[in-house]
Amino acid sequence: MRTRPFTFVSALAGLTLLLLLILAPASGAAVKASGLSDAADALTQGPVYVHPAMTGQLSQSEADSLANRIEDADKPVFVAVLPATAEFPPEDLLRNLRTETGITGLYAVRLGDGFDAGADSVVLSNRAVENLTSAVKSGGPVDASTQLDNFVDQALPQVRGSAPASWDPGPGDGEGAGAGALIALGAVVAAGGAGAYAVVRNKRRRKAEEERAALERLRVVVDEDITAFGEELDRLDFHPSEKGADDTMRADYERALDSYDTAKSRMGAAQHPGDVRGVTEALDDGRFSLAVLAARREGRPAPERRAPCFFDPRHGLSVKDISWAPAGGATRDVPVCAADAARVEDGQDPMARTVDTGYGRRPYWEAGPAYGPWAGGYFGGGILPGLLMGTMLGHMLATPAYAADYGAGEFGGGEYGGGDFSGGDFDASDFGGGGDWGGGGGFGGGDFGGGF
Repeated sequence: MRTRPFTFVSALAGLTLLLLLILAPASGAAVKASGLSDAADALTQGPVYVHPAMTGQLSQSEADSLANRIEDADKPVFVAVLPATAEFPPEDLLRNLRTETGITGLYAVRLGDGFDAGADSVVLSNRAVENLTSAVKSGGPVDASTQLDNFVDQALPQVRGSAPASWDPGPGDGEGAGAGALIALGAVVAAGGAGAYAVVRNKRRRKAEEERAALERLRVVVDEDITAFGEELDRLDFHPSEKGADDTMRADYERALDSYDTAKSRMGAAQHPGDVRGVTEALDDGRFSLAVLAARREGRPAPERRAPCFFDPRHGLSVKDISWAPAGGATRDVPVCAADAARVEDGQDPMARTVDTGYGRRPYWEAGPAYGPWAGGYFGGGILPGLLMGTMLGHMLATPAYAADYGAGEFGGGEYGGGDFSGGDFDASDFGGGGDWGGGGGFGGGDFGGGF
């Protein structure tokens, strides 16, 4: 697992700050100004912040209930309820709140009677944020508690990553703070090394668990691909000693067998979702060897090396490129097999490869980021981003944070996951521009490059 800079210092500072807050007089907290910095500071300590002027919209008990659900789910979801005043200008509000809080996550803001949300793409895709935001704003204005409850309930099952370590409860409630508390502060500093190590260890453990779960979901699809290729080998029914077989044919067949064995071996050894790319690369090599062998046996010229069928690589080598657009996306040229080319040209849907998602069976390009390495092995060489442009998977692959969990490949790098402290090191386009703070029915424009 990777290590992150300043983890020790950040954890120690967080523990020290917590105790200092305990020592601060309650009256000082009550009269403190409540700007964006204060909202951000509060969100580093817990998932819900309600501005003092907005307690009439969301009561303390309602805020506590919402915070408990988020904490119980262990997800990096942040909720702020703010007044629509000059203190909180709507333009770039989400982006600025994310910057000041400094933690990778999903941010939802109730601004007066309006609502908007934004997320780091490694936590929740831009399209998912758009859809969730639109859903809770549809049907007209509702009270803050209902709207935020609906949003959080729908978002929690989809959010990736874990709650930030700074939300972990601290010691005591501050009563009787004095010399004893000062001694405790010294103890905290002395024990900082052990505490920081525990925080890092727990984060790594959660990260490893998430990665294992993603690999197991992906394993189902890859095993289906390996099985399908093995069936192709059987159907070919080639025997090296058969009449008419020559050394070139036997070499093609040997390469196909080697690719099959390589795919099985690499999948058996896979420890991370990114390892799957090598498996599908081997399967693609093997299918090309089989296609060449089939052509030689039939007396045809060897086929051109092309990418497999975009809609389902199990269909084999593509035979042509056709214009196609995903639902709501722009048209692009994709490599397809003869059967899918005929279907699309006849106005029918292609025979798309579907995988399990939280929304049921969906085409792989509308699934989670774990399928990126799977697709990258089939469509490497820099063509995949163009093929997936405008799709859910394509957007995830294009974000720097994608590589933190699923390997860099040709899609760039990154090191922060959901719940990590990244400060200002994030893709600002994920948090849009001016936003659409309508209370009901309105929907922000664009593909969440504004996203609201």
